[in-house]
Amino acid sequence: MKVFLIAGEPSGDRLGGALMQGLMTLRPDISFAGVGGPLMQAQGLNSQFPMEELSIMGIAEVLPKYFALKRRIAEVAAAVTDAKPDVLITIDSPDFCLRVAGLVKAANSHQATVHYVAPSVWAWRPGRAVKMARVIDHVLALLPFEPPLMTAAGMSCDFVGHPVVSEPVATPQECALIAGEGPLILALPGSRKGEVTRLAPVIGAVLARIKQQYPSARVALPTVGGVAALVRQLSADWPITPMIIEDTARKRAAFAVADVAIAASGTVSLELAANGCPMVIAYDMNPVTLWLMRRAALIDTVTLVNLVSETRVVPEFIGDRCRADLIAPAMLELLENGDTQLDAMQITMDHLGRGGEAPGLRAAKSVLGFLDRRALKKPT
Repeated sequence: MKVFLIAGEPSGDRLGGALMQGLMTLRPDISFAGVGGPLMQAQGLNSQFPMEELSIMGIAEVLPKYFALKRRIAEVAAAVTDAKPDVLITIDSPDFCLRVAGLVKAANSHQATVHYVAPSVWAWRPGRAVKMARVIDHVLALLPFEPPLMTAAGMSCDFVGHPVVSEPVATPQECALIAGEGPLILALPGSRKGEVTRLAPVIGAVLARIKQQYPSARVALPTVGGVAALVRQLSADWPITPMIIEDTARKRAAFAVADVAIAASGTVSLELAANGCPMVIAYDMNPVTLWLMRRAALIDTVTLVNLVSETRVVPEFIGDRCRADLIAPAMLELLENGDTQLDAMQITMDHLGRGGEAPGLRAAKSVLGFLDRRALKKPT
C-alpha cells in the first residue's frame, strides 16, 4: 500500500507522524512518500523538500513567496501523479494542500484524497467546505461538531479525536529539570516567523510589567527549529532572561509546571489545557489579513478551549488589542486566580476524546475504512 502525505507546519507534522504510526500498525506493508517534518521523517518519510518552506500564514505574508509556492505546488502534484499512491493525504495547510489536490484530481479524477483537519467553516468562510469537496473525498476532523458540516458539503468525514489528548505529560523527573524559585511564565510566541516577529516584542513588554510585581518571576520559552534562531534574537532584550527550550522533555515540563502562559492563537491552547495551565491568547498579524478575517468571522472567539467548552474563560488580545497594557493585568489576575479556567479545560479534553483510542490510530482506521468503502463502490 502506498500513501502520499503532505504537511506544511509543525502541528501538521505531529498529526502526520501519529497517523503514519497508526497506519503502520494496521498495515505493515505500507510505504510513504511526500512532504513532512521531523516527526513524519522519524516514521520513515523522505521529505521531498524542507517542510518549513510551507510554514507561512496570512495573505500579505504569502504574497512575496507566491511564485516559489506555486512552483512547489506543481512539483508536489507531479510527484503524486507519478507515484500513483493508493491515497493522497493532505494535512492542514489548505492554501497549499488543496491546490495540490486540485492539480492531482485534474490529472487523475479517480485518485483517492483525504484531508486531515477540517476547515474551520464554523469560524469563517463557510463556502470553503463546498470548494474543498471538489478535490477531497474524505475528511478527518479534530473537533466533534465538524463532521455534519463536512458531509453536508459532499464529503465523508469522521471525528478522530485531537492528538493533544494522547500526548504524554511530564514525569516528576522531567519537571525537576526546570525547577526553581518564583512563578514560572510560559511564553509561546508561535511557530511561524511572522508570528514570532510580531508577538515577541509584546511579550517582552508584558514581562516588564509582571516583573514589577513579581521580581523573582522566571520565563520558559519553548521553540521549534525553524524559528529557534529568530526566537533567541528577539528575546535577547526581554527584562526576564528566558530559558529557551528546544528538547521535548523540558518542553513537557514547562507546560506542566508553568503558573501562567501567554500564547499565540492556535492549537497550543489545547496543549495548555491538557496540562491545566492558565492562559491568555495574544495574536497580531498583517493589518490587511486581520481586516479581511474580521469581516468574514462567524464567531466571537479564536480560542479552541473557549469554543469546545462553550465558555469564554480564556482572555484574548487580538490585533489592535495585542498590547502589553491590556495583557499584563489579565496575566497578573491569572497568577492570583488561575483556577477559573480549570473546568473549561476539563470539558475541552473530554470532548476531544481523552481516555479513548489514540487519535493517530483512529485516524488510520478512518483512512482504511474510507478506502475499503471506496473499493466496494468500484464497478466490477
